[in-house]
Amino acid sequence: MDGIGFSIALGAIRALAFIYDILTFPIYVLLQRPWQQRQHSRKIKAQPISQDAKTITYRSTMQPGPLHVTLLREKVDTMVKLMEFVTKKYPNKRCLGTREIFGEDDEQQSNGKVFKKFNMGEYRWKTYSEVNMLATNFGKGLRELGCKPGENVVIFAETRAEWMIAAHGLFRENIPLVTIYATLGDEAIAHGINETDVTTVVTSFELMPKFKKVLALTPKVKTLIYMEDQLKDLDKTGYADGIQIISLTEVLKKGKGSKYESSPPETNDPAIIMYTSGSTGVPKGVMILHKNLIATLKAFCDATDIYEQDIMIGFLPLAHVFELLVETVCLCAGVPIGYSSALTMLDSSSKIKKGTKGDASVLQPTCMTSVPLILDRISKTIQDKLGKSSDLKKLIFKFSYDYKAKWARRGYDTPIINKFVFGAIRQLMGGHIRLIISGGAPLAPETHEQINNCLCATIIQGYGLTETTSSACVQDFYDKSFGRVGGPTTICEIKITNWEEGGYRVTDKPYPRGEILVGGDNVSAGYYKLPGKTAEEFLEADGKRWFKTGDIGEVHDDGVVTIIDRKKDLVKLQAGEYVSLGKVETQLKTCPLVDNICVYGESSKQYCVALVVPNQSNLMELATKIGMGDKNFEELCDLPEMEKAVANELAEHAKRAKLQKFEIPHAVKLVAEVWSPDMGLVTAAFKLKRKDIQDRYQCDLRRMYAS
Repeated sequence: MDGIGFSIALGAIRALAFIYDILTFPIYVLLQRPWQQRQHSRKIKAQPISQDAKTITYRSTMQPGPLHVTLLREKVDTMVKLMEFVTKKYPNKRCLGTREIFGEDDEQQSNGKVFKKFNMGEYRWKTYSEVNMLATNFGKGLRELGCKPGENVVIFAETRAEWMIAAHGLFRENIPLVTIYATLGDEAIAHGINETDVTTVVTSFELMPKFKKVLALTPKVKTLIYMEDQLKDLDKTGYADGIQIISLTEVLKKGKGSKYESSPPETNDPAIIMYTSGSTGVPKGVMILHKNLIATLKAFCDATDIYEQDIMIGFLPLAHVFELLVETVCLCAGVPIGYSSALTMLDSSSKIKKGTKGDASVLQPTCMTSVPLILDRISKTIQDKLGKSSDLKKLIFKFSYDYKAKWARRGYDTPIINKFVFGAIRQLMGGHIRLIISGGAPLAPETHEQINNCLCATIIQGYGLTETTSSACVQDFYDKSFGRVGGPTTICEIKITNWEEGGYRVTDKPYPRGEILVGGDNVSAGYYKLPGKTAEEFLEADGKRWFKTGDIGEVHDDGVVTIIDRKKDLVKLQAGEYVSLGKVETQLKTCPLVDNICVYGESSKQYCVALVVPNQSNLMELATKIGMGDKNFEELCDLPEMEKAVANELAEHAKRAKLQKFEIPHAVKLVAEVWSPDMGLVTAAFKLKRKDIQDRYQCDLRRMYAS
């Protein structure tokens, strides 16, 4: 299609849209009531309650919601009381679901290779009453095995229904749960187990082989409890002598016949020792009390409208308090949770047979949690598919996207475009997603808007840390802005304090800026066995417990926070300019060529450099443009010409993102290997582990500066 053809087609589409708008406008006004949406979006989310020359403290203007009030009225102040409350309310409703696997079949690929694929059925569900009974039996079964209230037990397993059942079993017996990410290496696993003096570990069939090595590093461990596989039996040979290996089913049987009386916790008892994902140094164990969990639960209930008819898909690590508490909010609202994994989630996932359905297509969820890296990948997938479409499809897509964005800003939805233009994209996640809750890191505004529009869902971005039980700020459902993390939640306060070294002050114009402190019942008891570190980062003031986050925030007139920097990510270059590495990475990740990026700077240098994990298909496309299409991906990553070409593309993208000249990497190294948690270069929440990345690529960093 030539330029004239484009103009004619675009003119025709605009004319049709104009006529459609005139005919349907009164109907949309009556049905969608956009003035209410705009009114909600403009409301003040938080107000200052105290301020001086160095600090401003903000409190939410929201009132506690119905579920929050009910939990207060029913005196629900521990996770045990919460489970009893929801079981009484929804005894026979679906609660936790696992997809049935009938077997594994060989599937031959076009290149002749044969891969194992699952032959899968429907979801099998346990009701609230069944889950509560299983949790009770599991807790008593642990007591039969010698576990005592107050003695720590580790859960080291992938996200699944049994994880949640085991956790509630531990809560019921006042046994603190130690969470360790399933993707950690042997030494990090051993560190968490040894530091917490654990003798019993709950793990899964898939992770049991790890303990053939880990047990040599964890002399106190005496019992391994494993969650069974649907297809295979465990080979118990090769483990250290004297170790008791028992299945979860056997523990449940012991608990069913147990005479032990339950030993429920008090609200100030520790519920979880949650090891942070460790983006800097050795992971620290954060002590989270029952009252911390309940406080955040109330905050999430106030911030998010979840309905009984919703369905949630669970796949992020339950070893992170964010996923654990969002799933618990769903349980409070009677929402069933179906579990999934990256291997089986989509129709195109690696373990799904051709012609069969992934978990999302079978479950058809309406709610999910995510982290920015996953949303960035979905965004790039949309861009890639669009790039391979015909010129006419690109034209229709761009017009539809702009049309929808325009009306969305005015408070309207566009159901016709949602169905006929974005319907195929929605089917990626089953076709019914309406709510995505994003946490773990700042989400790029471009990704936020694109996912909102293309998946026809609302992304609610939140901000919190393990030390604040994942609660600090949550974006309002009706807030149509992008790149902001919302106002403080209903159960805490946010304090902004000057950070002189970085040049951030509460007197800055147009908005106050400074380090964020979070205060309230959501702030944890501190770090396990690290009193010095606890005293350094936690404090008591104004009748509250506070945590110094190290994040730099900017508070807008409506009380909404934007995360603009992080103390540990700030590098001062030779000429005195400060570069926020995290901010630059967030902007450059939206470049189609970038799958992941780590920006690096030294105070003795005048510029920064970057390690880039390139998007394979887009890199190959760029190579063809510059006459290197005959090389494979690994060869391209080693070519100085490709590094220069990618650096030029990044520079252009950075200018469009309005980055300063000194923030733009002058040189890049292309990394062919994808950074994953098991490599130790990113955390389980996919945050960069800067020190480990710098150590691994030290020679490349030196080379870039030398060139």
